[in-house]
Amino acid sequence: MTTGRGGRTVRDLRRGNRSAVLQRLYFGGPMSRQELGPATGLSSGSVSNVVGELVADGLLEEAGVVDSDGGRPRTLLRVAPGSAHMIGVDVGETRVRVELFDLALTELARAELPLQPRGCYDVGPIVDHVRTGITAVLAQAGAGTDRLLGVGVGVPGIVDREAPGGAVVHGQTIGWDAVPLEALLRATGAVPPEVPYIIDNGARTLGQAEMWFGAGRGAREAVVVLFGSGVGASLITDGSPEGGTTAGTPLEWGHLTVSVRGRRCRCGALGCLEAYTGAESLLERWSERGGGAGAADEEEALSALLAAAVAADPVALEVLEETAEYLGAGLSDVINLFRPERILIGGWAGLLLGPHILPAVREHAARYSLRHPADRVTIDLGSLGPDAVTVGAATLPLSAFFATGGRPAPRPAQPEPPGWHTSLAVRAGSPARPA
Repeated sequence: MTTGRGGRTVRDLRRGNRSAVLQRLYFGGPMSRQELGPATGLSSGSVSNVVGELVADGLLEEAGVVDSDGGRPRTLLRVAPGSAHMIGVDVGETRVRVELFDLALTELARAELPLQPRGCYDVGPIVDHVRTGITAVLAQAGAGTDRLLGVGVGVPGIVDREAPGGAVVHGQTIGWDAVPLEALLRATGAVPPEVPYIIDNGARTLGQAEMWFGAGRGAREAVVVLFGSGVGASLITDGSPEGGTTAGTPLEWGHLTVSVRGRRCRCGALGCLEAYTGAESLLERWSERGGGAGAADEEEALSALLAAAVAADPVALEVLEETAEYLGAGLSDVINLFRPERILIGGWAGLLLGPHILPAVREHAARYSLRHPADRVTIDLGSLGPDAVTVGAATLPLSAFFATGGRPAPRPAQPEPPGWHTSLAVRAGSPARPA
């Protein structure tokens, strides 16, 4: 193989050119061949060769024509939406959501599988939910796996994607201690061995979705907060105005200490931000003061709390104000440390509470922050709604698709990690969430 500058081979250069054209058309298209040259920095000959390859592969299609100044009409090109599929999985706090998307991230099918009891993170049932959901969405859409780029999975906790045997999840708040989730999912046989599972932190997948398609688009430095039963965040420091393959860094922001010897967090430590701002702890504080009786689950209880606050119940108002101040104080640390352009709040609890507490959160964040970084940041809600984690999970195989220039990446054989077995009998005894 011929090697060029920097040790790059001709194959590397071709892959990079294909990737540049695909990404430019995906995030900025449709475009003509003539526009693609300046947009990608490629010569007209390179554009012609790459476009010819991608059309032959079925990845590009014509999207109409436009008149040119005095010349022949120009044919517009776009990435063909039906040329590939992705699956996004959100291992959430009350259910596992699985969605099938085409290449344009249009939803083709979905499955919602509730956790029973809600918030139960036993590994075996969750793996079974993912398998069932994948099978269901493929059947609903009448889709096979021949065009499936991969399955992206957003989970709580820290994900070690370089572990032997595939991605391992360390989820202390949900009782997952080095769970080899990729190996367990692979063992279900829900997809063929050549279809990758790509597992990452749910806050990071939320952040990538908002940066690519939502309220973060155009920002170069942003923090995206996932506010649910607990709280987490993703830090983006190299965003692209056009979207793209930007990756965020997941932050265990919810376990920042905000009160020495304070309330006990579900992670076991004292005084974590999550112990004062997560929906679970928020509702505990309301219950301790006599509110919230009779609610079936957290979402229903949080809606009841908001209704009480709207009706001017003093206890509900006090709990919300406390939560807004702790959130603002927690965000001030992010502002002072990272100086982002934007902070976006998502997650089911964030979207539910946001319209009621966002002005107070902004005030408290400014009060606790240094003036200069506080003056340049905006704090808003995410714009993609409750499906954002699932959409973000689907962008994980999409990122890999771009990185390989639209060609499948070889998947190395992954040995099963020692000490884990994938039979149903053993998985039924997987570690449960601690009391």
